[in-house]
Amino acid sequence: MSLFVRKPMDALMNEAAETGTHTLKKTLGAKGLIALGIGAIIGAGLFSITGMAAANHAGPAITISFVVAGLGCLFAGLCYAEFASMIPVAGSAYTYSYATMGEFMAWIIGWDL
Repeated sequence: MSLFVRKPMDALMNEAAETGTHTLKKTLGAKGLIALGIGAIIGAGLFSITGMAAANHAGPAITISFVVAGLGCLFAGLCYAEFASMIPVAGSAYTYSYATMGEFMAWIIGWDL
């Protein structure tokens, strides 16, 4: 038994295609998903940390700092969108890593989440 065994895409898709009373359903629309994503990325810390960061470290360049951080979040979101279109099953980072890097890396990522 190898730690780096990968789950084939066919097995993932078959598990996602199962139906029954205890299966997941897609219920969020585009607006809900966008709001959920923005809320997860921004968080409430934005409103409490901005003043301290501007006063102590960045000054007026705090705007540039937020633009750079926003670009990083945009690229991370685009990567997740690409993974979700390739592997359209529940599980997010755990499932993506299981299909691409193997069971051991998936376990580490799942443990970190």
